[in-house]
Amino acid sequence: MEINIPEVVAEVTAAFMSYEKALNTNDVAALDALFWKSPHTLRYGIGEQLYGHDQIAAFRAGRDPGFVVDRDLLKTWIVTYGRDFGTANCEFRRHGQTKIGRQSHTWMRTADGWRIVAAHVSFLGEATPMRK
Repeated sequence: MEINIPEVVAEVTAAFMSYEKALNTNDVAALDALFWKSPHTLRYGIGEQLYGHDQIAAFRAGRDPGFVVDRDLLKTWIVTYGRDFGTANCEFRRHGQTKIGRQSHTWMRTADGWRIVAAHVSFLGEATPMRK
């Protein structure tokens, strides 16, 4: 198995950045489309455990339509395994907050394109000042 085939890394990176744009603009339709439409899809959020695409979509549909994540990526780490599987992990900070968040995605190539099959979001404690 080849790790990090350049064109596959570019595809997963583009899919991840599409997710990031949809998240930061609360584009629920795009977010729903990026998750694999399967009962096997999983999303662990800050305060919820969602099993299957239906629960994930219902969670997003139930959010305040004005909800916007509004965050900056601090570090992104994408690794692909062969041509059909990859992971995207990032550290982020929401605007106006000091806590550092972490997000992980497992991406799979499907007939409909790259889709998230598992996701996890969590926060660390308060951020410490950066060293010079």
